[in-house]
Amino acid sequence: MRLNSVKDLEIKKGERVFVRCDFNVPMDEFGNIADDRRIKEALPTIKYLLDIEAKIILASHMGRPKEGFDEKYSLAPVAKRLHHLLHEEIFLATDVVGTDAKTKAHNLKDGEILLLENVRFEEGETKDDIEFAKSLADFADFYINDAFGVSHRAHASVHAITNFFDDDHKAGGFLLLKEINFFHKLLQSPARPFSAVVGGSKVSGKLQALINLLPKVDKMVIGGGMAFTFLKALGYEVGKSLVEDDLIDEAKHIMDEAKRLGVKFYLPVDVVVADKFDESAMVQYTTYQEIPEGWMGLDIGPATVRLFGEVLWDSQTILWNGPMGVYEMDKFSRGSFKISHEIARTHGIKVVGGGDTADLVQRAGDDEEMTFISTGGGASLELLEGKKLPGIEVLTHK
Repeated sequence: MRLNSVKDLEIKKGERVFVRCDFNVPMDEFGNIADDRRIKEALPTIKYLLDIEAKIILASHMGRPKEGFDEKYSLAPVAKRLHHLLHEEIFLATDVVGTDAKTKAHNLKDGEILLLENVRFEEGETKDDIEFAKSLADFADFYINDAFGVSHRAHASVHAITNFFDDDHKAGGFLLLKEINFFHKLLQSPARPFSAVVGGSKVSGKLQALINLLPKVDKMVIGGGMAFTFLKALGYEVGKSLVEDDLIDEAKHIMDEAKRLGVKFYLPVDVVVADKFDESAMVQYTTYQEIPEGWMGLDIGPATVRLFGEVLWDSQTILWNGPMGVYEMDKFSRGSFKISHEIARTHGIKVVGGGDTADLVQRAGDDEEMTFISTGGGASLELLEGKKLPGIEVLTHK
């Protein structure tokens, strides 16, 4: 697979460049940006184009607006944050391909930046509409995709738009290429021992990733709600814990396959259980064999934290995707936070994939200790599953 980098394109001063970014950042209840990591990760590509004095048109989505403009999902806060980070004026269009956007794009001077409004305000974006894509393409001479986080979606601004640019006029941005190269190296030639830590609520969401990872890793560590499907597959009662009964056979197959491949497979040995799914619930620690009837497991216990910590200590590569419990509730966050600390303390390459895991690592204060934190949740998971991403396939040289 060969993709152009933005550096491979012969962009000259004054030429127009359309950059699809991923500015879908979390907002707090007051409408302020809670985490600007995705904006900061886009800066190298933007600064490179500023140095060339290109005319830059930025596009992104934010959330999932229902119909047309919705102030809640406006990119106005993103424009302010970009201005603060770049110390450059950011012109914000009040629409996407309407009169205001076209006028401001036409009036752009060399080295100036225009941010279009949320592309999902237009119905054609999520439908991969070719006419809407052409309207976007008409803004520019070159197209750059730096939005790894949405490259698993066949949406107009990452997929259909590429029909209007040849190989010499389209490329991946620095962030997109960094993500692809990191995951490619991770899966093809990792430093060993290579351990995967997989959590989250359901096996179904990670099933294909688990199957694809098994032949590549030396150790597989399972936590989160998905662990209870595996424990039930081993014949243990798990109370009211989350279980996908229709995937018990798949869980058995994964464990059998791990044994056949010589992959060391680890499940929690103790859990934090509660009588209900609530912050005010009664809580107790118990081994996985003694979960009370009617109670549910919502976090890993202290013995499991020690076990997983010892398992991971000698790993030269660790891939972590998915929390160990319901970390959004303080009562059930301790296991996830402690595993984050344990992974941060190891000396190998530490890769974090998935939006929840990235958020968790930041909350735990361990983000600076991780080697690489992916900006793409669904996109990174699909790469781990061995899938081809639509937004990247269309950039690949034929």
